[in-house]
Amino acid sequence: MSLALHFLGVGSAQAVELGSSGAVLERDGAPLLLIDCGPETLTRYLGAYGSAPRAVYVTHTHMDHVAGLERLFYRAYFDPALKGTVKLYAHAALLPHLQARVADYPNVIAEGGANFWDAFQLIACSRGFWHQGLWFDVFPTRHHAPNTSFGIAVRGAFAWTGDTRPIPEQLAHHAGTREIVAHDCALVGNPSHTGLDDLERDYPLALRERMILYHYGSAGDGAAIAARGYRIARRDERVALPPADPASVITPPPALVT
Repeated sequence: MSLALHFLGVGSAQAVELGSSGAVLERDGAPLLLIDCGPETLTRYLGAYGSAPRAVYVTHTHMDHVAGLERLFYRAYFDPALKGTVKLYAHAALLPHLQARVADYPNVIAEGGANFWDAFQLIACSRGFWHQGLWFDVFPTRHHAPNTSFGIAVRGAFAWTGDTRPIPEQLAHHAGTREIVAHDCALVGNPSHTGLDDLERDYPLALRERMILYHYGSAGDGAAIAARGYRIARRDERVALPPADPASVITPPPALVT
């Protein structure tokens, strides 16, 4: 089993030319899980894979990470093969925010008779979840208010922080060996996002050497970060991942039930 991260977008909310931050975890070259679904993410996903995602994980509910869910609703609701089958994983603490931001509009279709969640299989989680034979750890990050943002990891393979300030204690626990760490990083940090000075203050060199940085503010900012010796994620880039820890894998993975 080979795993890879395919970066669909790498920019901050203002860096529209870089695409909304999000990625697809691929297994053996096929899409397994979409991480976040910003305004144009579905377009990029369809261009890459030719069909809609069957599973999405939501890190938090800022619109540059969830605005594409409305379009995914229409794609799934009116397709009998998709309706009610698109798995949407989210930490239980996010559900009120997710409902308020994307699902609580009266008459989600003009004809009435439809609920937003009819298109999805909404799966709440806390410490993690199983998906297609892989265990995904879920952990809190530091973005705006507590309990509003959560990263994701597969032991041995990768960790994805989502938008965050530094979280050394979480990454030491969830990505403490060989994992590739996709980390929020701007050229200059702020109360909601990590900057280069934060990385260098809060993380040991050995961990920084395993990081690939995204959610930067412009192509110029990305170039400046790279000039400091860091690896930056680039839109449409695929990054091969180390093998998952055997304890996180069911072999063979369960068959899809249709």
